[in-house]
Amino acid sequence: MIAAGSFRPDRVYLGWQQTHAGADPGPPPNRPAPPDPDTVDMGWERAQRREEIRLSGPFWAAGASCLAAGGVAAALGWAGLLSPALAGLAAAAGLGLAMPSAREIWRGRRALAATLSAERARVEAVQADQRSVLAGQQEEYARSLREWQARREAFSHEPQWSPVSIPDDIDRVDVVGGTLAGWAALLTTICAARLASGGEVTVVDLSPGPAALDLVALAGAMGHRPLVWVLPADLPQLDLGLGMPAGALADVVAASAAAEGAGDAGPGPARDRAIIDHVLRVLGDGASMAAVNAALRVLGQIGDPRADIGRGVLTDAQYERLGGLFGKGAADRVVTERAWALEGVLSVLDPLGTGQTRLAPSNLRVIAVDPRVGAPADRVMATFVAVALTHLLRALTPGPPWRHTLCVAGAERLRDEVLDRLCDACEVTGTGLVLAFRSAPARVRARIGRGNAATAFMRLGNAEEARAASEQIGTEHRFVLSQLTDTVGSSVTGTLSASYSRTVGTADSLSSSVSQSQSLGHSRGRGHSRADLAPFAPRTGSGHRDVSSSVATSDSLSWSESISANTSWGISTAEAVGASESLAVTGARSRELLVEPHHLQQLPPSAVILSYAGPDGRRVVLADANPGIGALPTATPMSPLEPHQVG
Repeated sequence: MIAAGSFRPDRVYLGWQQTHAGADPGPPPNRPAPPDPDTVDMGWERAQRREEIRLSGPFWAAGASCLAAGGVAAALGWAGLLSPALAGLAAAAGLGLAMPSAREIWRGRRALAATLSAERARVEAVQADQRSVLAGQQEEYARSLREWQARREAFSHEPQWSPVSIPDDIDRVDVVGGTLAGWAALLTTICAARLASGGEVTVVDLSPGPAALDLVALAGAMGHRPLVWVLPADLPQLDLGLGMPAGALADVVAASAAAEGAGDAGPGPARDRAIIDHVLRVLGDGASMAAVNAALRVLGQIGDPRADIGRGVLTDAQYERLGGLFGKGAADRVVTERAWALEGVLSVLDPLGTGQTRLAPSNLRVIAVDPRVGAPADRVMATFVAVALTHLLRALTPGPPWRHTLCVAGAERLRDEVLDRLCDACEVTGTGLVLAFRSAPARVRARIGRGNAATAFMRLGNAEEARAASEQIGTEHRFVLSQLTDTVGSSVTGTLSASYSRTVGTADSLSSSVSQSQSLGHSRGRGHSRADLAPFAPRTGSGHRDVSSSVATSDSLSWSESISANTSWGISTAEAVGASESLAVTGARSRELLVEPHHLQQLPPSAVILSYAGPDGRRVVLADANPGIGALPTATPMSPLEPHQVG
């Protein structure tokens, strides 16, 4: 298992990849083949017999002639044509002359038999030596096979999980597709590692569910004190945008109004921006949204302005100046209608900062838009948060890459120009940016992977989007999914039924935040002119101090226990491993995955296909964003993509 301090601050971890402790044992050893048996060559034997017959032929002829002559003499003597004595002598002479030939013939036969016997003995000796060598080779093969099987068993049944990181020069991650459970896993994996290495994280959750819920729970167990705003209920405690100069606030307000299309008709967004600029010239720098809306009500002739004056939102002098702001045209229909429309759209932001108290800085800040609010208020609040963060980031001193990480879940709900400006601000200041798009229409696909960005593809439900993603990744890639990825992914999808717990706006939470921040030893940021913005200001530049001490509380806790006890992914992973006979069974390879549309539509929730440009060309990696893998005893801080670097 990995300790909290094992994560490198200069690495961005997106998930885990299954690796192995040793090298792949490769194919099994080859079985020794028995040699061709050495036998007596029958052709050679026949040649030897033919040679013996050729050599003994004259002796056969001579012996036969002698025997024939003796036989003739004996026959003549029997017939009385030759005297018996002479016939017997002739027969004996013929027999005697045939004996040497018979002896030579016998010697030739004996020599042939000896030659054949010697060859058979030689062949038997060679065969015995071959059998001995083969027996030794078979013993060596049996030993090598047992060793290979042991290595193969260890390689297949004892996999390790190594973190998957992106190169240092990548400053943005575009997440395409995914379920709420998958986003929860990915956010927890990315941001928990950043927190453990001393970084800071801001999450803007525009998804229909609490995508950062596990992250908040884990951060609390790690010793941090997360700040969570749930809008619109926590708008009074939200200090984002307060104290901005008039020009910056005018841009934020105009962009927020345009989110609902208030400027799509009539004079257009330029006229709306002009109206807001004139209003803020009257109100001055640091105007509240309540004052802006009150001024718009004056221009739009909505209600009784004395109520706003009585509440202290407007002064009498401001009211008089607003009344004559456009001269005799103040009652003109165009200005009145535009002010009316703008106030109707922006009224949802009226409580912003009205009950704000001094909040201690936190390493984790979550701003979530309650999905139950519905349109148009949710889009207005989402755009306001994004544009306000853009201006805040631009006012900061650039710091180390990814020291501060900004995650936007549900980024497809933001307008194109809002996304572009946010990306530019993060790139300029070194802020790491994670944009998660639930769907990928044409306007989103045009921005995915633009610039120094990595693209992370998760489960894609739409067939057309899955087809486009498969073409972008490349259908030639093949991956192997782990059984653990399938098992845990199928069991965790129903765990995101809870909601965020607010951590701002109460005395208890404030005192706890202050106490925790003192124990963590953080310094207040200097990125903005107003101290009220400190909870959102990444501590960079001159206001940034060494944050190595900030993770002391995290290091004192068990990283694995925090993951297992405080995230649904950690609990499900522990249950999956505990239910199996061994980790080897659960972690075994499961099935092959092809980069095809129907496979991308069936990805496990935590599976991520990461694509980015590397020095040797585009790299495509399959990772598991399950944060619970970090609690397994087989997790290692070494990256398989960079084995020479250890986290």
